[in-house]
Amino acid sequence: MIDDTKNTDAIAINEVQLILAEKRTSLAVMRTGIAVLALPLSVMSVLIATSKYYDVLHVLHFLVPLGVLNLVLIFFGVYLIIRSIIRMKHYDRFIHEIKRKHSILGEFIE
Repeated sequence: MIDDTKNTDAIAINEVQLILAEKRTSLAVMRTGIAVLALPLSVMSVLIATSKYYDVLHVLHFLVPLGVLNLVLIFFGVYLIIRSIIRMKHYDRFIHEIKRKHSILGEFIE
């Protein structure tokens, strides 16, 4: 009986470790989304800073595809950030459920 309880507790701790590893992966995805989101902002700031050196109408054929690419990058960055936040909340619910089922984990997890 005691051996079975230790086995169950060990499995619960391993489950929490696995979920925390998945949560770290979601945090890495969020960090990537933030980096992807920052790229269009830096490109636009360079274009604004150098705008006195070119005429917008003469380089419009370059600016339109660049603007479309920037919009795609912004949407992709926002998608990655929102997806990672949703996944992290999902993992938090899993951890809470495991903590509720196994009282030994309540001491270690807030």
